Amino acid sequence: MRVVTWNVNSVKQRVPRLLPWLDQRRPDIVCLQETKLPDDAFAELLGDDLRARDYEFVSHGEARWNGVAIMSKVGLDDVAAGLEGEPGFPKAEARAIAATCGGIRVRSVYVPNGRVPDSEHYEYKLSWLTALREAVEADPDSAMTCGDMNIAPTDNDVFDPDAYIGQTHVTPPERVALTRLEATGLHDLFREHWPDERVFTYWDYRAGMFQKNLGMRIDLALATDPVAKRVQAVWVDRHARKGAGASDHAPLIIDLDDAPDGDIGPVIPPPSAPPHKRGSFRLPQAPPA
Repeated sequence: MRVVTWNVNSVKQRVPRLLPWLDQRRPDIVCLQETKLPDDAFAELLGDDLRARDYEFVSHGEARWNGVAIMSKVGLDDVAAGLEGEPGFPKAEARAIAATCGGIRVRSVYVPNGRVPDSEHYEYKLSWLTALREAVEADPDSAMTCGDMNIAPTDNDVFDPDAYIGQTHVTPPERVALTRLEATGLHDLFREHWPDERVFTYWDYRAGMFQKNLGMRIDLALATDPVAKRVQAVWVDRHARKGAGASDHAPLIIDLDDAPDGDIGPVIPPPSAPPHKRGSFRLPQAPPA
């Protein structure tokens, strides 16, 4: 079974890339983030194409901002939009959706950005992560939480830690919140499979950062023991980030039970980012939304 998480940064803009990619990679479960469409518009835009590919789907979205979805070929039951008791800014936003797919409780999440440390947005981010942890604690034994966490777990998950000094995504409170989430019994599947590789999932559109591989690993797949034991391959599909019309995030792919065909995944390690001289690069803008 192939599970994918992908921040598409507007599903409407990404349709010409998304549908051929589904045909090429043939995922069984897809968690999308930053769909930026209300539910009826999502269904109108993609419903026929997804059903033609044997996907059931559910979305939790809003116009212009945020939005999450789950697509599944292996069942889609017990859908729950949002998080119980989640904070809002000021109202609750469309940032989480869960469903049971193929015997796994799958959660697609889009964690708030935080914008600036110690701001109201930042405190909202930390509060939202607390609500996520409480929701995850109630999940069954076989569960996955996938999505854009807007947190780089360690300095090894950014191209240059000095470039992010004074910005969100790397601050100690955010990383502590992520550690507490994992402490509920979740494994960081990529890091467990590739403990020493410097691989990113997000690259800013500007300054040629993708071409220079100056990125961050902020898209994560976290899973409980029963799911983690089934993992055969974990890899970032960099090809989906290349070319015109791409999202600024690449899909993170998890293969359970069977390794993929060919040399992708378990056979060839993903390309590591070369060491970068710390403090030699100035970010063109704030970290990603």
